[in-house]
Amino acid sequence: MNRTLRPLLVIFCVLTVLTGVVYPLAVTLVGHLLFAREASGSLIAADGKLIGSSLISQPFSDPKYFWGRISATSPMPNNASGSTGSNLGPTNPALLEVVKARIAEFKAADPENSSPVPVDLATASGSGLDPHISPAAAYYQVARVARSRHMSPEALRRLVQQRIEGPQWGLFGEPRINVLLLNLALDRAQ
Repeated sequence: MNRTLRPLLVIFCVLTVLTGVVYPLAVTLVGHLLFAREASGSLIAADGKLIGSSLISQPFSDPKYFWGRISATSPMPNNASGSTGSNLGPTNPALLEVVKARIAEFKAADPENSSPVPVDLATASGSGLDPHISPAAAYYQVARVARSRHMSPEALRRLVQQRIEGPQWGLFGEPRINVLLLNLALDRAQ
């Protein structure tokens, strides 16, 4: 029994140290050396103050800012430690109520806008923390933001156009706009 147990314990300890200590430390070190910004959470600072991450949505409700997607995280919206979707299926009446409420919120904020509200503004992402919206969602909000800031809608459309990110590595996903970065650029433009 001792002959069998001893090698198993040695292998267990060696593999535990390799996979539980050495490998995570090596990956962390390589991440910080090659991708320092990303490994540190892609944090964004303005005027020396940390304001968020480009990877996690931020709540915006002031009419002078572009609004992002609904956050389904709990116990509060945009809770990075509670990443989750709403788990409401397409046939769930509760999902329809959430979508109707969000559409009503956008219509109330800009009653002159007769365009349909883009789907990404009325629904949550799978994580509940998606920091991006579609270009259509940003263009939908241009008139409201321009009125609130007393800006030219054309200048605002150009700013939106400049903030469009293409698909990941030119292959994966759709064109998108990071809402936090767009709102920071908007503040700088004024």
